[in-house]
Amino acid sequence: MKKILGAAMLASILTMSMTACEVPEDGGTAADGASVNQKKKDKPAKADKAKSEAPKETAGQENARESAESYLDVSAFSRTGLIKQLKFEGYSEKDATYGVDAQKADWMKQAAASAENYLDMSSFSRDGLIQQLKFEGFTPEQAAFGAKKNGL
Repeated sequence: MKKILGAAMLASILTMSMTACEVPEDGGTAADGASVNQKKKDKPAKADKAKSEAPKETAGQENARESAESYLDVSAFSRTGLIKQLKFEGYSEKDATYGVDAQKADWMKQAAASAENYLDMSSFSRDGLIQQLKFEGFTPEQAAFGAKKNGL
């Protein structure tokens, strides 16, 4: 049952992530762009210095970070569950961990949201919900928090 629910959630997430892409429109004018460009030219030394001091991301890290962000935009994940998902997509352990940790996610809130998602799909006892959340990679503390936040 746990694996079926997990597979169903994964399929839903993947479907939503593939259809949720939207290209924003730029409502600015050429004059707006010119004034922004002029402001950038006025302070090049400070911007260049900040860029050179900032740590560089590898392409793999950047892509893993963006993928992790996309997943968290459409569904709730545990830290370990999201790392596993990124590894399943082919990211290295190191890049997947980097991408997930770069989100600075509140994993307690993620547990509460995940618990809510499960309760929307099916009925659970408190212990059953906690076990399901732990199966998804939440810590016992996070799982108990998620259940409590949803009235169990």
